[in-house]
Amino acid sequence: MSTQAVALKKYALEDFTPGREFELGPYPVSADEIIEFASEFDPQPMHLDEEAGKASILGGLSASGWHICAMMMRMLIDGYILDSTSQGAPGVEYCNWKRPVLAGDTLHGKSTVLSSRSLKSRPGIGAVEFSHELFNQRGELVCTSANTGFFASRDKGERK
Repeated sequence: MSTQAVALKKYALEDFTPGREFELGPYPVSADEIIEFASEFDPQPMHLDEEAGKASILGGLSASGWHICAMMMRMLIDGYILDSTSQGAPGVEYCNWKRPVLAGDTLHGKSTVLSSRSLKSRPGIGAVEFSHELFNQRGELVCTSANTGFFASRDKGERK
């Protein structure tokens, strides 16, 4: 990322300090979106049909866990990633689906910075560890996740 591009972004490596929180959402979940995602990626009955969902242990038309991950990614993108010096990520440490996400739910949550460090192998780039929590409109925890992301630094010097 060019120095000019870094300067235009609100969040660079230096801004991801341990303990900092970023609000996510709100994100309304529609039946149409659940069915559209499931039709292509996870066509199990409880994700495609309200009656099948009600007959399942999920209690209604339920988003696939993978759809929950995609919605969380959208909320991360909208919350801070698009206005950051993001350079991608090496993966996800974990993702736990705690409760069903049903049609009509509205998700919100937060990302918390756990740690941040410069990469010795890539000057000007650092690794930021995050934890994420998503809740429904009733305040019930529906998903937890953690991952590391790479971000360019405004300061090309080394950080500890």
